[in-house]
Amino acid sequence: MGDHKGRPYAIRKDSIIFENRKVVKMEKIFLNGSFVNLTRAKISIFDRGFLYGDGLFETMRAYSGEVFRLEDHLGRLFRSAKVIELSLPYSRRELRIIIKRVLKINGLSQAYIRLTLSRGVSEPGLISKPQRSATLAIVAREFKPLSPSEYRKGWRAIVVKIRQNQASPLSRLKSLNFLNNILARKEAQSKRADEAILLNTLGEVSEASTSNIFLVKKGIIITPSEESGLLPGITRGVVLELVLNLGLKAYSRRVSLDDLMGAEEAFLTNSLIEIMPLVEIDGRLIGRGKPGVATQIIHKAYKELVQKEISTQCRGSIYRTSKLYLL
Repeated sequence: MGDHKGRPYAIRKDSIIFENRKVVKMEKIFLNGSFVNLTRAKISIFDRGFLYGDGLFETMRAYSGEVFRLEDHLGRLFRSAKVIELSLPYSRRELRIIIKRVLKINGLSQAYIRLTLSRGVSEPGLISKPQRSATLAIVAREFKPLSPSEYRKGWRAIVVKIRQNQASPLSRLKSLNFLNNILARKEAQSKRADEAILLNTLGEVSEASTSNIFLVKKGIIITPSEESGLLPGITRGVVLELVLNLGLKAYSRRVSLDDLMGAEEAFLTNSLIEIMPLVEIDGRLIGRGKPGVATQIIHKAYKELVQKEISTQCRGSIYRTSKLYLL
């Protein structure tokens, strides 16, 4: 049996599609209390995340089926939710279980996870009436790391026209209001750069469109302070920990564009790219125009830390599973 063009119909059986004898497993996501097929996931057009960008999100990375620094991500989510007076529908423990379940259902080991939280459904209007429940969606997908050659080469960036408002509380939140970053990245892409560097309204270095910035001067690791209008990234925090453990000096302070352009080396950080060497800005080489020694040492230490913590988490997961069977 087929359609009018002679193609066999697709037969749905739960999360599996059989088509032309090819088996395709459908992605499942968590949405408002249920695990549903991605193609069937829907939210209301009156959801405040859609109408106003009234919400938050977190992007995480899983290694061997375990999320690195999950507690840090959840901590930031809960702190940010408190700032915008948004009540989460689940506890931290429940979110940990849900995230782990999303990974398992989709059979994912190396993955990125996107958690999206909005204030929920309301009638149009800037100030919403109290809602019974926020909208929560958690998606996990296979993640393919960047190639080693890209890290050996490093990224090129440009300083974009878009400015970050260091006086706004939004600059420190991972909110659904992401247009500044989108416009910045589009400007970088139009000039064939890998990343966009945003200054704040005072002309100081703030952050990149999807990453935090570090520079190295005379062996000292420097990163813009939160007062510069940046999102304090989870990987940024890990790097600051690592630097101290490596016996290096690190400072978080206001950074001028001249400071960055005159650095011996520089790098970018976020949960997905980890530590990416920054070798060129606006056509000018940073240092020698190739990944620096300190950057490579820090990235190596970061990978070792990830391996150590993930291995511990995996052993804990096995123990918890065994304990369940014993019960």
